[in-house]
Amino acid sequence: MAVQELHSLTLTAQSEAQTAQIAVQLAAHLRGGDVVMLDGTLAAGKTFFIRALIGGLGSDEDVTSPTYTLANIYETNRAPVLHVDAYRIENKKDFYHLGLDDYFDTGICLIEWGQRIDGFFDAPLQIDIAFGDSEGTRVFTLSSPDTRWIPVFEALASGPHD
Repeated sequence: MAVQELHSLTLTAQSEAQTAQIAVQLAAHLRGGDVVMLDGTLAAGKTFFIRALIGGLGSDEDVTSPTYTLANIYETNRAPVLHVDAYRIENKKDFYHLGLDDYFDTGICLIEWGQRIDGFFDAPLQIDIAFGDSEGTRVFTLSSPDTRWIPVFEALASGPHD
């Protein structure tokens, strides 16, 4: 089996406003069939990022963490958005049995705690969120072996972040 090259980009946000700006910039590039997995410690800002991203897709719905419901669905102008919190999901098999696969081809899938189901999707966009050096600062590492994300990374790298 050949090892795929991992493409990546690291962005730093100094505030919630900059975090939201990165999310909105990413939203401009998302389309049906995309899978974005977000990971980071508790309170790193996964749900905040997703809320801004869904807003960037044109939804005015109240975006909440699906910690207990496991999944929420939001309608946007571009595609339906499946928002999953995989924290309480044990493995890929449990994720499969949720029966959400109708959304995988046509919807935009945003999955918090994505490492819990690592390997379920072939080449998702992985976003790791870490705390920065100062309060409110977050470091976003975006990565994927899929070349589909290279122009997106280039656009995000050249876009405004302040």
